[in-house]
Amino acid sequence: MTKSHSARGVSGDLGTFVSLYSGCGGLDLGFAQAGFRPVWANDFDQHAVDTYNRIVKVEDPLWRAAAERFEGHQAVCGDVREAGKELGAGQADLVIGGPPCQGFSVAGRMNPADPRSKHVFEFLDVVARVRPRAFVLENVAGLARNRRWSEIIQRMKDSARGDYDVELFVLNASHWGTPQARERMFLIGLPKGSPAVDFSSPPTVSAPPAAGAVLRSMPPLGRPGNESVCTAKVTLARNPVKRRSPFAGMLFNGQGRLIDLERPAPTLPASMGGNRTPVIDLDQLEHSKTPWIVEYHRRVVVEGLPPLDGLPDHARMRRITVEEAAALQSFPRDMDWQGPQSARYRQVGNAVPPMLAFHVASAVASALKGQDSR
Repeated sequence: MTKSHSARGVSGDLGTFVSLYSGCGGLDLGFAQAGFRPVWANDFDQHAVDTYNRIVKVEDPLWRAAAERFEGHQAVCGDVREAGKELGAGQADLVIGGPPCQGFSVAGRMNPADPRSKHVFEFLDVVARVRPRAFVLENVAGLARNRRWSEIIQRMKDSARGDYDVELFVLNASHWGTPQARERMFLIGLPKGSPAVDFSSPPTVSAPPAAGAVLRSMPPLGRPGNESVCTAKVTLARNPVKRRSPFAGMLFNGQGRLIDLERPAPTLPASMGGNRTPVIDLDQLEHSKTPWIVEYHRRVVVEGLPPLDGLPDHARMRRITVEEAAALQSFPRDMDWQGPQSARYRQVGNAVPPMLAFHVASAVASALKGQDSR
């Protein structure tokens, strides 16, 4: 921690935070937006660290105040078990982070023996060393909901309850101002006797942001600000996986489903970049027409007719760009994404939506303020 930053932060800040498994900085951006200042951050992915270290350049008016809190701060690349050895008691007010989730995710193998699953306890080890006022551990919703992981959740709670009141939440990003129905788990530790973290009034639960409103505000495809084009072709699946909704199942090759632009996008995967990249219908995007997939779904699922061999000429579809994916995650429009295109998609898909993170940080700040006033 630099000499100019105390554990209570600098003037005008709510406090400081240490960030573990930071990725490209989605969680950190949200906490900075709420008024916290980063003092140490780490990730194993060099491309993600390179992107993180350019957050300070963000000029997007919505996020500029947050970017300014990254002045003089640089994330370090490496294994947190080694890089984090410099961390000690009193270094920050908060410890935040999202340990690797592949071992817990339904998108992965859900393997209890996956060594990446152990990182949730590495996170809590750092909490024990730094002894912050509070901590926020983020992960996939499946870790909180699947009975397979109930023992791990209990161990996590028990390891922190000696020093903190610990609460577990699952939040849907679309209820918190993000045009994506992405569910994430948050394990939050607060000082003993603190007011409970309050997530009882999601601001957009009754009217979640639609994907189309965000995508229609983007620059035209191929122009600066929307130029990281996915070249994977959109072709029809020979053996489609059928579901009740035209926007579910797998009607295209790979696992890239069509986004209904009148609703929040589904969860964006880290495996984007090829045929798992979500698809948009240009007639719906540009002219608000009913997507072609609705007609095709009726043919294949309702009427039971055989799949077509290929897309008809009038079906205009393409996959979303890196920048469009980032916008659906609520990132600043001028994020300076680093690394090859596959790495950029991966960074976006692995991230916590900054807008969701902002609301989590604001709730934590409110609880801490309530505890201080007692």
